[in-house]
Amino acid sequence: MSNDSARTIVYAGICIALTVIFSYVFAIRTTFVHITFGFLPISLYAMRFGPRQAGIVAAMADVIGTGVLGLSIFFPGFVLSGFLTGWLFGHFLYQKKITLRQVVLPFLLVTICIHLGLNTLWLTLFYGKAVSAIFLSRLLKNILCFPMEISLFFLAYKSIYTLLPTWQKN
Repeated sequence: MSNDSARTIVYAGICIALTVIFSYVFAIRTTFVHITFGFLPISLYAMRFGPRQAGIVAAMADVIGTGVLGLSIFFPGFVLSGFLTGWLFGHFLYQKKITLRQVVLPFLLVTICIHLGLNTLWLTLFYGKAVSAIFLSRLLKNILCFPMEISLFFLAYKSIYTLLPTWQKN
């Protein structure tokens, strides 16, 4: 195994562990609304390793988080949502200059398509509730969290690239 392969596996493991901790341990949860910080490790990992690897790592974090901690429901749709979230972040952030404009688009797509779209669909299928019963609280949460997530991403991005310059691709 090459040094780069080992490093990639280590980064994936760290990202999965941080995502599980930020998504399942340090989270505010109700039945239909979860406020988590799992987007931070996934978006930063996606920026470094690209869409495919970020999607796989995000899906693995979902499976491990629900399987090991059991604090949330396991539903294959949420695994798909996790993969697509990682993929979207990787597609828009990988090997790109990080600017506000460059960051807003993937966060907006994840918020609208994944959080408000797919995850609301998975919850209605899983719980058998009407979309109208779930959507309003999820919409309010996402409107409030959207600027916070972008701000936290920039704070984490600047910290990581200041403290760990070797983390950048050569």
